[in-house]
Amino acid sequence: MSTATTKESTRATESGPATVAGEKQLVIFTLGKENYGVDIGTVREIIGMQTITKVPRTAEFIEGVINLRGKVIPIIDLRKRFGLIIGDETPDMRIVVIDIGGQNIGVIVDAVTEVLRIPGDCVEPPSSVIGGQDCDDLVGIAKLESRLIILLDLKKVLSGGDKKQIAGLMKAV
Repeated sequence: MSTATTKESTRATESGPATVAGEKQLVIFTLGKENYGVDIGTVREIIGMQTITKVPRTAEFIEGVINLRGKVIPIIDLRKRFGLIIGDETPDMRIVVIDIGGQNIGVIVDAVTEVLRIPGDCVEPPSSVIGGQDCDDLVGIAKLESRLIILLDLKKVLSGGDKKQIAGLMKAV
């Protein structure tokens, strides 16, 4: 599944997710039992699980690389990156291909559930109790009628050292 946005209806802002008259447009996915959302503007495409080629001497959460239409894409497992319990692979698992600083990176998630528009006033900034130095990637919490969605900035999920390791990995392949 590929995502596309139009300039007339959606614009990305530096301060947060793509907006339309105060709305945020998000790709919603699950990790474990929790719902997460990311700005649709950073998502290039969503694909099914692929055969991942392991690369030695990389961080534990870097699963390896895939060949996506002739391009080598590094793959990270968000469950491992966040220290969550790793379950078995399921048919619902997806790779969300995102753009981080001009580099496409695949992110393994348990399932992509929907693309959702939410009013901007439904988002609360992360609490100082939750959002410390290690939670720079946490944008806020979206409060919907029946659930909460943890909003992430996937550009900040990887530290500077992680980005350098992925850049080195890409040079090696």
